[in-house]
Amino acid sequence: MIWSQVYDPFGNTILSTLVCAIPVIVLLGGLGIFHIRAHYAAIAGLVAAVLIAMFVIGMPGGLTMRAGFYGALFAATTICWIILNLIFLYRMTLKAGLFKVLQDSIGGITNDRRLQLVLIAFCFGAFFEGAAGGGTPVAVTGAILIGLGFHPLAASGLSLIANTAPVAYGGLGTPIIVLHSVTQPENPDYLYTLSAMVGRQLPFFSVIVPFWLVLTFCGWRRTKEVWPAILMAGVAFAVPQFLISNYHGPWLVDMGAAMISMVILAAFLRYWKPRSVMVDAAGRGTTVPHAEAVKALHGHSREMVIKAWTPWVILTVVLFLWGIKWVKDHVLNWPGITYWELPIDGLHKVVERVAPAVAEPRTEAAVWKWGILSATGTGILLAAVIAGIVMGLKAREMFRTWIETFGIMKYSLLTILAMLALGYITRYSGMDGTLGLAFANTGWLYPFFGTMIGWIGVALTGTDAASNALFGSQQVITANKLGLDPTLMASANSSGGVMGKMIDAQSIVVASVATNYQGKEGVILRYVFWHSIALASLVGVLVMLQAYVPFFQAMVVK
Repeated sequence: MIWSQVYDPFGNTILSTLVCAIPVIVLLGGLGIFHIRAHYAAIAGLVAAVLIAMFVIGMPGGLTMRAGFYGALFAATTICWIILNLIFLYRMTLKAGLFKVLQDSIGGITNDRRLQLVLIAFCFGAFFEGAAGGGTPVAVTGAILIGLGFHPLAASGLSLIANTAPVAYGGLGTPIIVLHSVTQPENPDYLYTLSAMVGRQLPFFSVIVPFWLVLTFCGWRRTKEVWPAILMAGVAFAVPQFLISNYHGPWLVDMGAAMISMVILAAFLRYWKPRSVMVDAAGRGTTVPHAEAVKALHGHSREMVIKAWTPWVILTVVLFLWGIKWVKDHVLNWPGITYWELPIDGLHKVVERVAPAVAEPRTEAAVWKWGILSATGTGILLAAVIAGIVMGLKAREMFRTWIETFGIMKYSLLTILAMLALGYITRYSGMDGTLGLAFANTGWLYPFFGTMIGWIGVALTGTDAASNALFGSQQVITANKLGLDPTLMASANSSGGVMGKMIDAQSIVVASVATNYQGKEGVILRYVFWHSIALASLVGVLVMLQAYVPFFQAMVVK
């Protein structure tokens, strides 16, 4: 029996919107205002979502529970599996004593904390976002920054802020590919159109974000001292981001732009030096003359540096291979043996989205897709095992480290399970549609608020891809109703969504684990929350300009 979603259960748009926002308010409010531990806040938000879905919207209890189970299952086999094995690799490098060598080698490029921040959090993080996504860049860069002496809050928060502009092309272009699948899947060329349009929005922020990062860390006066290097890093990322997204497609945008940016920044720093160097990782503004700072450096042998980078090179190579479609389809995925597509009985094609959320009624699929070999987390585990062997660790040591990692992360994993269960109940009950439709009533201001729909979508689901899946088609429908360019608004959903990445519970939990700051998730949320809103609003302003101002309208891909 088909159950149709209800988007205005009270017959009052404002009241219905406020009530449907309660699970998100409980989750974020519990973290940011009442300082509740992350797993308790996520569980409280999940309970609120269940109660509202069943007793306000009228979703049958069995459907509600299946939706929550589906979300938790997805979280366990994707996000949790990725994060668990990535932290496992990180902890092995700590045990082998190589992580310190890695940190020192980065310090060999520059020992200025401001430039280390740009190189690691922005450039290096963007590379891992392009290779894997799913919290990988925040985990890796946060761990490196904490090892370099940054405060756990700064390491967490700044890694989250940096992991924004590259997100739309993360995981080898997955968010754009998903956006295409819900807009014009019958038109293969439209994938390139969406890639190009997002590539005419985010490069502006690829220049802004490195400045924002350093400004947040140490203030305006100290940021001005290193502005040439920051600008070089931002432009060296933004230009390839534009070129690759417009003339190649969404797959290699982040990895290509990140590699170019890292190489150009490293080369630039060989010839340009700041007058004074910030060696203080606290961001208080303490600097020393450049000559004095150079004397404080301590190097390692070339062999040790190579050995320290080897685990991460192995990880990069494996993730790149795992991201190639041909490898997945012909090497890793064997239907019924290593890969399964299992419909969730009692949920698959049972929930129906109806007008005005969609132009024509459609039933929602609920198929759990699991490739035990092709999963990104499995690739990371394989890379970790290979790296462990290279580092000289025995099988028993590696197994013990994996178990220890699981014990350390158990509450963080529970948080992610509860948060994704909440997100899926929100999706299948139609609460996401209620929130989206509220913004659709903003008339000529819709380009701004439509962008914020993408932001809300990522804050709810934790991924830009999921936000595009939820709201991409609605953006097109609303744009057509209001006489706006549908490509512009579909792309705005993805571009605006990237700024919500820093406040979703999943990313915050990953950051807290990577920086040994568990239990302080609320502190991290408060640190990044207003940055997230401000940057999302700037994306909204750009979309408004592209919708109405002739010069900017010329940027819209036709």
